[in-house]
Formats: sequence, structure tokens, C-alpha cells
Amino acid sequence: MAKILIIDDEKAIRRTITDILEFEKHLIDEAEDGLVGFEKATKNVYDVILCDIKMPKMDGEELLNKLLEQNISSSIIMMSGHGTIDTAVSAVKKGAYDYLPKPIDLNRLLVSIKNALDKTELVTETKTLKKKINKSVEIIGESDAILKVKEIIEKVAPTEARVLITGSNGSGKELVAKLLHEKSSRANNTLVEVNCAAIPSELIESELFGHEKGSFTSAVAQRKGKFELAEGGTIFLDEIGDMSLSAQAKVLRALQENKITRVGGDKEIKVNVRVIAATNKNLQKEIELGNFREDLFHRLSVIPIHVPSLDERKDDIPLLTEYFNQIISQEMGSAKKEIEKDAVAELQNKNWPGNIRQFRNVIERLIILSGKAITANDVKQFA
Repeated sequence: MAKILIIDDEKAIRRTITDILEFEKHLIDEAEDGLVGFEKATKNVYDVILCDIKMPKMDGEELLNKLLEQNISSSIIMMSGHGTIDTAVSAVKKGAYDYLPKPIDLNRLLVSIKNALDKTELVTETKTLKKKINKSVEIIGESDAILKVKEIIEKVAPTEARVLITGSNGSGKELVAKLLHEKSSRANNTLVEVNCAAIPSELIESELFGHEKGSFTSAVAQRKGKFELAEGGTIFLDEIGDMSLSAQAKVLRALQENKITRVGGDKEIKVNVRVIAATNKNLQKEIELGNFREDLFHRLSVIPIHVPSLDERKDDIPLLTEYFNQIISQEMGSAKKEIEKDAVAELQNKNWPGNIRQFRNVIERLIILSGKAITANDVKQFA
């Protein structure tokens, strides 16, 4: 059952559509012109809005524009008895979900509403998931080293500057990239992550730039690459130090010209993405060895951010212990474990070559294997 608003100056049409949709168990509201429709659409929440184009006081096209400016979540279906294909295309381009010519085909109306409801449900689920993801994105720590990272993120995130994140494995480079995206003007668009080290060298170009059908043996269909999928958003090139030189050349061109070419194609495709890269390698040494392009390095490292290892910020271990104790206990559906001060001190005395990733695993192990409280002896035994 959905809540639907019908905006049409013809009472007979409103009545007919209302009867059909109420029979389908939907809740219906009506408006006799654009002004009344705008007032109702902005004061109430509707799953779908059916809107005529030719109306007194405010026509449907003006109403559509105003509703889109309000960022309402409703799917808007336009209707008109005077429309043309151009009218339909124009309405959909502006942001309408669908266009129905009059007289209304009732079967098509029901199909369009069903599809619009599916879309609205998907958008709602996506927003919910985004909120859950956003809540989990935070850097825990108050050490000087980590406060410096947080300060740079706050300054750089709102800009379009490219960022090169360096640091050892497990130190939190991916978390920094996510924060840069979430605090940017591109946050409502996609963050596409690419692990360059996990993709075979012969496939990396296809993965990044896409390919045309028949461009190689297994290319049975055209495919968009990560740069196209990140349009309007951010692409995060993790472990870029492992990228092949040929792929580096194409990435450099994409950064210089904001254009890409699919593998096997000759058409240039404009892209609008912000590039954030990360590596655990010393790229200056890789340049000397001939493994990394110096010109690409300078393009990527407009803003360098070094993420300190956990051994460089052991002052944060008490906060991290409390944080992971809370998170892991919640995931397990159990009460938070008591952790003795001597246990925290013992954690600070240890070395953490695996950084935050290793530390989280150890806390989880301690929660599972220890008794009522985590003691220093537990740390010595299980960490």
C-alpha cells in the first residue's frame, strides 16, 4: 500500500484514477491545481505523485522543477493529453520518473506506479545503508600524529585536490579516503574503490577504463570501467604502487585531460571524478627503480597524507581498546567486557606490525577467550 498524490485540474480524471488506485489498496490524496499540489507535496510525504502538465495557476513543468528543487523523495509521473515525444523526453530529463499520455492506459498506469514504488523503496534502502556506513566512518585517536591527519582531512576534503595517502598495511588509509569523500561536495555520489594489487596486470586497464565488445577473448559485451562508474564522485586507487606502467600512462592521461578510452575502443569519454590514491610503498624509490612514473606521482600527490602506524601512536591504544570493545561486543550481541588497566598497559607495551587491523583482531580474540574481565595475563597469553 502506497500513499499517492494526484494533481490534475480535471475532476473526472482525478476521480477515475482515484477509484482505480483505491481498489488496489493505495491511499490517495488529490489536488485540483499546481499551487495546491505543491503545498501538499511539500507538507506531506508521498511515495508517488501523478501530475498533469497543462493546469491553471502553476503548470506541471514548473511544478516539477519546484518539487525537484525541494529534493522530495517521491517518484513523479507526469501526464498530459497535449504531449508529444519531446514533452515526454523533456520531463524525464528534468527528473520525472515516467510520462503517461492521456487518455491514460490503466494497465500502463499500474505498471508505472509499481516500478516507481520499487525505485522509491530502493532509494530509501540506499539512504539507510549510507547512513549506517557514514556512522562507522571515524578515526579514533587523540595523539598528535592522528590529530594532524584529522586536521588535514578537514582542510582538504571540501576541495577538489587530489590526495596521495601513504602508510603501512592496516594503518587506516582506506578510512582516510572514505572520510575525504564523505566530507566532500561529492559525498552524495559514488565512492568507487579499486585495489590495484588485487587485479591481474593484464586486466587492470579493462577494470579501470572498461572495454568494448570483442576487444579481447572474454569481452563478450561492452563494459564500463571504474572511472565511468565513479562519474560525479570519487575513485580510490588503493595500492597504486602495484599498477602496471601501461595503466599508469592511461591514468595520467585521465588526470590531465579528464578523458578516458575503453580498451578496444577509439571514442574519448569525458569523466568527472576526484582521484584519491594510496600506497604502502615508497614511490620515490619506485620511481628510481623505473617502476612508477614520476609525472603521475606529481599529479597524484597534490596533497600528501601520511597515516602513522599504530606503533607511532601508542597513546591512542586506550581509546582504540574501548572503541573496539564496544563495537565487537555489539556485533556479538553481548555486554561490553571489562578491561583491566594493566591489560591496556600490556597492549601498549606490545609492537603492532599489522597496525589497526591486527589490533582489532586481538581485541576480538581477547573478548572471546578471556573470562569476566580481560587481564594483563590474558593479553600475554592471547595477544
